[in-house]
Amino acid sequence: MPHLALYTFGVLKSPLADPTPLMREFYDIGEAVYQRFGQHPGYLARAEAEDVDQGALFEADWGAWGEFAVPTWYGKGRTVETTALATTLSLWTDLRPAFDAVYTGLHREALNRRYDWFERSGHPNYVFWWVSDGVIPTWQDGVSRLEHLHDHGSGPCAFTFPHSFAPDGTPAEIEVIGPKSGQVR
Repeated sequence: MPHLALYTFGVLKSPLADPTPLMREFYDIGEAVYQRFGQHPGYLARAEAEDVDQGALFEADWGAWGEFAVPTWYGKGRTVETTALATTLSLWTDLRPAFDAVYTGLHREALNRRYDWFERSGHPNYVFWWVSDGVIPTWQDGVSRLEHLHDHGSGPCAFTFPHSFAPDGTPAEIEVIGPKSGQVR
């Protein structure tokens, strides 16, 4: 059974090493979100480096997730002191559990504050694609899919929630229940 890969990428207003309360708050919320995602039905795994300092993303050993990579439009630093990005790479069982995890609870609260922490780039900040069972997507896979999404829009090989695709490449839809029913954002 195929699994859903999710790559997220955002350029932060301040470097990860910035000691201000705003960046500490970002880290605290991020760690709590990761803990909750790890317990969410449908969550399978995420790229994690062993014993890495904040901002040492480029030097870290990511194991089966491959060498760390970023989109071509990232123009900020790459050292521990200057890296100003937040990114994730994860695996899910299907679209619905991923949607529920992203748009409810603590992550929803964090999304509501994203412009406190992130620059508005004009580029997509996430992309989905399907992988075969047993395949671990790499950082470069995520970057390639995100850049493809930016250049070509949603399609079976790179898509978003509003323009989703099933593993067989046919369009898929997520039913949203609640006050914004019918909208996926």
